[in-house]
Amino acid sequence: MGNSRRGFIRTTASLAALSVGGLPTTGRNLPADQHTSTETMALSRDAGMQLCEAYFNGMNEQKIALTKQMDVLGAVGGINPGMVGLKDVKPWEYQAVVAVKEAWEKVGLKLRVIEGPPALGEKTKLGLDGRDEEIANFITFMKNLAKVGIDTICYNWMPVIGWYRTQNDRPGRGGALVTAFDYEAIKNLPLTQYGEVSKETLWKNLDYFLKAVVPEAEKAGIKLAMHPDDPQVDSIRGISRIMNTVDSFKRLLELYPSPNNGITMCQGNFALMGQNIPELIDYFGKRNKIHFVHFRNVRGGKFAFEETFHDEGIIDMYQAMKAYYDIGFKGPIRPDHVPTMAGDSNEHPGYSTIGTLYALGYMRGLMEAVSKRKT
Repeated sequence: MGNSRRGFIRTTASLAALSVGGLPTTGRNLPADQHTSTETMALSRDAGMQLCEAYFNGMNEQKIALTKQMDVLGAVGGINPGMVGLKDVKPWEYQAVVAVKEAWEKVGLKLRVIEGPPALGEKTKLGLDGRDEEIANFITFMKNLAKVGIDTICYNWMPVIGWYRTQNDRPGRGGALVTAFDYEAIKNLPLTQYGEVSKETLWKNLDYFLKAVVPEAEKAGIKLAMHPDDPQVDSIRGISRIMNTVDSFKRLLELYPSPNNGITMCQGNFALMGQNIPELIDYFGKRNKIHFVHFRNVRGGKFAFEETFHDEGIIDMYQAMKAYYDIGFKGPIRPDHVPTMAGDSNEHPGYSTIGTLYALGYMRGLMEAVSKRKT
């Protein structure tokens, strides 16, 4: 009876570790007949990946409560001093970074990825006066992130006009609201105040940025994850877009070869480039260049498309998840651009709470399926 009780205590302790995110490294402390089942649980839980949710509009109490109930404890967002009551503090300063990180910890979540970093704007991307100061602030930001244990920055190279949609309430499946883009609706819009900005200018400025920042990222242990242009058209209102082909991403990685210079695998964007997503995951994954994943689905092409539920677009989502698992991806992954479902607000298109829950459940099911498959 004593041996059985000790076995029960050891098993309970191991399962408790799993429940708070700890994965036992071996089964040596378990009874022999429990090695396989417990190791399978450890390996299959989110397939070893860091399942996260985006919080771009502050600390939504309902979403936080629901994601915690789903045991999705990773947070993705920015550094906003105002959200923690700080005034006259810049977002790249240590005081702001540590305060925001601790605020997430107090509500039971771990801030894993900074998406939309401060100190990276038009001055740097357009090569304007003041870019060196902006880049210096970005380097300070990286160093302060490293001090608090955050190691991934998702950034983009879309100056002036970033994420762009021509419709945010297109009826989708069952009347759910989805975002959509139609190039015909914007192709004749006037230029911005910056006039025509060439691709050559953007590449030159990106090269300047990488040469200044990547060596410091290496020292700090920060992974820089470039996000594709969204949408992937060549220009909007005269502002060129350069991160809109796979060849562009290969060029990015060749500009400054480094383990810290990588990509955000935003599936929807790459799919709209006409790419086979599982094959692309395999290509970049085997080169250890995928630092962060936006798991999303779409239909259409780059000139006319719409977001979809995760289970109805042009991407084979099972094969995509299987590809991440097969390359050994262990990094942060989140759903992106979900439909707004019945009973939810469309105040923040693409980030409704109910749609997010559906996406997270779908992703977790895929994660368990790929990690437990027999072949």
